[in-house]
Parts: sequence; structure tokens; C-alpha cells
Amino acid sequence: MNILLAGGAGYIGSHTAVSLLDSGHEVVIVDNYCNSSPVAVKRIEEITGKKVISYDADVKDNVAINIIMQQNKIDCVIHFAGLKAVGESVQKPIEYYRNNIDTTLTLLECMRENGVHNFVFSSSATVYGEKNPIPYIETMERGRCSNPYGWTKSMMEQILEDAAKADKNLSVVLLRYFNPIGAHESGRIGEDPQGIPNNLMPYIAQVAVGRRDHLTIFGQDYATPDGTCRRDYIHVMDLADGHGKAVEYAASHKGCEVFNLGTGTPYSVLEIVRAFEEGNGVRIPYEFGPRREGDLPEFWANSDKAQQVLKWKPVHTLEDMCRDTWNWQKNNPNGYNS
Repeated sequence: MNILLAGGAGYIGSHTAVSLLDSGHEVVIVDNYCNSSPVAVKRIEEITGKKVISYDADVKDNVAINIIMQQNKIDCVIHFAGLKAVGESVQKPIEYYRNNIDTTLTLLECMRENGVHNFVFSSSATVYGEKNPIPYIETMERGRCSNPYGWTKSMMEQILEDAAKADKNLSVVLLRYFNPIGAHESGRIGEDPQGIPNNLMPYIAQVAVGRRDHLTIFGQDYATPDGTCRRDYIHVMDLADGHGKAVEYAASHKGCEVFNLGTGTPYSVLEIVRAFEEGNGVRIPYEFGPRREGDLPEFWANSDKAQQVLKWKPVHTLEDMCRDTWNWQKNNPNGYNS
């Protein structure tokens, strides 16, 4: 299939591009590089040995997306083009609502105009909100989200569900991510946030490589075994494989389906720090700070549905995640600008 990756030069998009190309698909990347780098596209080609069609364009730009779809016979769209930091969304809610919802509406409009019927969406565990019990299961109702980022994902899920109800030819797969970390085993692509990292693992990696002098852990008084937040971390290549399975499912399915992609095993912030130190032989100095607005104490996935329906199963361990993160960072100390 010929698959349009909106935001395909970003962290998850680039790894998914490699996975799809290795599986025999073709990809077309659209990215405005606001939180990514065109170098990632060259690295994708280097890893796979295949040429990638790419466009420097804003996914909110209806004219540009229409032209791209007209120039390429697209079979499926995967939507990665979203701002994604929980803490930042609390500080910049307008930017998050504008970008994340507009990109979704533009893609749906252009798909309708160009006869594209398959859509895979990067959703998030944050849509389960503050009150649902853990582990999260797809049958739970979307909850009251704790931050604007989560609300954008919840709203976009509703938009996509409504679109699929209205258009019987539309196939939508909603993938609710938990916490992707790690990098491609080659060390050639990985997570390269612009500015100060908002997520734990890239911050740890930047401390390890000397770009930052210490890690600040937000909160040490949560109701968890060691007082720090616990999350379900998943290797980015397992997540990428889930997208390939979702693309295949969308091609033979109509309507809207949702799947969790996680391991079902939570780790605390301190456990991640210690695993990184022990696995890579480096020291991560840290200090505790106040709780960060919008953070929940803990959550993790029940991914039985993805395993049963999509035939998907994560295979990477926490040790793999820490090793591959460090392999990327130590070989690219300044990310794609190294």
C-alpha cells in the first residue's frame, strides 16, 4: 500500500516509516519540521535502502494536502502530526487545540475529496481521563482529561467516530499509545525533542550524554511504591509494528475501532532511571521538584484486544528500551544536529 504519514519525520512517524518500508509498503511523508528534522527522512532511506517521497508542508494546509494526495495514489493515512507534550499543553492550550484538531479535519476533508478511505490515528492513553480504574481497557468511556493535550485526543477521537458513522466507506483505527521510548537498533533515528525535553527518557539520555547536568523528577509523594509516577513504557519499534498491523486491519474493515498499544507493565520514574544506569553503565544525577500540573499518579494498558484482533504483541524489554535509547543518544549527542 501507499501510505501517507502526516508528521512522518517525527519520533514515532520515522520509526513507523522504517517498519512499513521493511514490510513492503511505500510511504509519503508530510512534515513541517516544527518538532522534527529533514535529516530523519535521509536516515530512513539509509536504514531501509529505499527512496522516500517527502514534502515540507503544514498538515493544516488544505491546498497543500490536496495536491500531495493528487500527486500520489494514497491508500491509507496515518496521522502523527500533533503537538504532544502534556506539560506544555497546559501552558499553550490554544496552540494545541488549533494544531491538533485542524490537522485532523484537514486530513479528513482531503481524504474525502480524493477517495481515500483508510485512516489510522495516533491517540493516547490520556483519553481515559482521571477517574477510570487501571488497567485501561478500550471498552471504558473516555474520561475527564487532566490536560489540554488529552482533551485534543479525546475530541479528535469523537470527530473520527462521527466521520466513520457518516461515511460507510471510511475505516478508522484509533491507536491509544501509552509511553513510547527507545530507538531503532541502528542508532540512526531516535527521539530528538526541540528545546528542553518534556518526556522522561530523552531527558535522561541528554543528562547521560552531558547536555544537561541533572534530571528533575516531578513529585515524590504520589501514592505509588516509591512515590514517583508510574507509566506503561513501550519500545517505539513495537509501537511502529502496531501501526503496520493497524494499516492491514483498516484495509479490510469499515467503521471505527480502538486499540491500546502498551505492555501492561508499569515502571516508576525511579525504576526507569535505575534501569538506564544499570543497563548502560552511566550515572544519572537527579533531584526532586514539585508535582507537574496534569500528571496522573499511574496508569497502564490492557492490550489483549490488540493481541487478539491485530495479532500484535510487544517483544522488546525495558533493557532493550534503555540500551537503544542510549545507543541513539551517545552516537548523536546533539540529535540530528550532531
